[in-house]
Order: sequence, then C-alpha cells, then structure tokens
Amino acid sequence: MRLPSRALKAFTLAALPLALAACGPSGSSGATGAAASGSPSSAPAVENPNAGLLRGTELKKVLAPASYFPSGFAAQADLTRDTGAHYRAPATKSAAKPDCTHLGYTGWVDLTGIEGVSFAQSGFINDATSAELDQEIDVYRGDTAADVMKGLAAVVAACPTYHETDPASTVKVTGAAKGGIGDETYTITLTDSAWESGTTLIAARVGTAVVTVLSTDGADNGAASAKKLAAQIVTSLKGKTDAATDAAAAQG
Repeated sequence: MRLPSRALKAFTLAALPLALAACGPSGSSGATGAAASGSPSSAPAVENPNAGLLRGTELKKVLAPASYFPSGFAAQADLTRDTGAHYRAPATKSAAKPDCTHLGYTGWVDLTGIEGVSFAQSGFINDATSAELDQEIDVYRGDTAADVMKGLAAVVAACPTYHETDPASTVKVTGAAKGGIGDETYTITLTDSAWESGTTLIAARVGTAVVTVLSTDGADNGAASAKKLAAQIVTSLKGKTDAATDAAAAQG
C-alpha cells in the first residue's frame, strides 16, 4: 500500500509523454513514393521498415484485460493510450541527464531517450489501498528494442537517488538485469522511507517490443505482482507477434 498522494501524482503525471495517440496517417507505412506517383513497376521495391510490427490497435488487445486485475482495481482513463492504426516516426533524444522523477510515470521506459513506432498502455489503481498497476508495450524497428534495454541500465546509473516533494523525501533506485521473462529482462526497484511500500518496474523484451510494468501492489515493493503482470503480457505478446511475422512473410 502507498500513500494516497503518491498514487495520485503517479497517474496524473504519467499522461505527459503520451500525447501521441493522435498520430495521423503521415506516420503510417502506406504505399511507397514510387507506387504512389505512378512510377514504372520495374522500379525497385522500397523495403517497409515497419513490416511485421504491431500497431497500437493490436497492442492494446495484448495488454492484460480489466478482468485480470484483483478486485478493487479500476482502470484509469488518464492512463489509457495507444498509437491507433498508424505508425509514428521513431525518435531518439539525449538521455544523458534523465529526469529521474519520471521513474514514477507509466511511460518510464521513455527515459532511455528512444521512442518506438507504436505503443499501447493502461493503468489501474485501487482507491482503497492506493496500490497501482500500470502496463505498456512499445514496439521498435530493427534491433532498437535491445538498445532500449541497455539504456535502462544507463538510466539507473544516472539516477541512484532522486528527491520527492510530496512528502519531501529521497527515493533510492536500484536495478539489475534478470532473466526469466521474454528474451531479456531488467528490473528496477524504488524505495523511500516515507512510503508505506516501494515500487517495482519491470521491462521485458520480446523481439522488437518492450513490455513495461509498474507495480506498488504488495508488501514486497510490488515485486511479485509486477512479475506476474509482465509474464501475462509477454505470453500474450509472443502469440500475437508470431502471427504478425508469419503474415508479413506470406506477403513477401
């Protein structure tokens, strides 16, 4: 259980990096420039960099449904986002000086400075206990997902602690690469003497996608519930990803 003010702050601020669902067709992978302009069919085909990658509309179906969460947890509209039926342009920005307080946000994976081409997320809060369970899937091109996992270790190295203002306190940050979920897993633990319990963040890579969860549910800093939720999403994602890859291969 967490202090109420902590939970409220987490889901209010989490929406900031997520004003991306309005991405329009400009970010999608439609016809190539040659085909659209009526160029001769003999022109070499342009490889689609998003081939086989899941869109936001597909990713949100992979997230754990409301029925998965324990009694008392309710979905938060502020934390429900996805990139819809289109892809967005990938982006990379400097992560040399991350805002460490963003480790308490639903979109904490963005601290790596790498943004993928699609995502979906949702968050659930238990008003009676202030416990929080958030989930997100981000999809990247090529080998970028592996770079994201490496970037998480760099974020932890840059953020051994950070300061909270409500209540005034210091959060300790620890992280470690651990296997067992997906192709690779990284776990971050946040603890603060002013909190009733800490927070566990888990990132699990599945091919070109990274599943991230945030949990404050449980006396173990949310560790068990975070691992269970991450495993649930990874299992669902593997099935969806395999189907999408097969479909892309069939199209040539």
